[in-house]
Amino acid sequence: MSNSETPELFYMPYEVFLTDSRAVAQQIKEGDWQPDFIVGIGRGGLVPAVYISHRLHLPMLSIDHSSKVPGFADELLATVAEKSAAGVKLLFVDDINDSGGTIDYIRHLLTEQGCNTGNLRFAVIINNTQSKVEVDYWAKKIDRTVDKRWFVFPWEAVGRTDTIVDEALSVPERLN
Repeated sequence: MSNSETPELFYMPYEVFLTDSRAVAQQIKEGDWQPDFIVGIGRGGLVPAVYISHRLHLPMLSIDHSSKVPGFADELLATVAEKSAAGVKLLFVDDINDSGGTIDYIRHLLTEQGCNTGNLRFAVIINNTQSKVEVDYWAKKIDRTVDKRWFVFPWEAVGRTDTIVDEALSVPERLN
């Protein structure tokens, strides 16, 4: 796909998102590892994290990785790393593990800050089998070598289509 082509947008229905969020929460609930906190990764992971935290009756924290605004991302991760080092179990939630860049970055930064990686887990709604990183929980798997759709989650669907397309085209390696 060239940058002049329009990507295939897949608008995830709210009911599908809700079912998928419940499925992720159920996996966690039935597992042998239970978090103390849910950590939403901003921007895309905030809404799923809220749903999962309510479903599991756990408090939620948030970091804003996507904004790149000082004080809201890396600095908060340093505080989170301290909690993990002290024995607090943290479940990080994002909407999609696509390339793995976000999760890899967060794991690396937390490790540099002395985080106990045994106290961390990652959950997503959609997991790309071709990602460079593994996650612990997911509702659906895709293979990016086959599935080129740009997933538009319910909270993103309120945006203008041209803005959504521009965002999709900003990462052409996911769509080619």
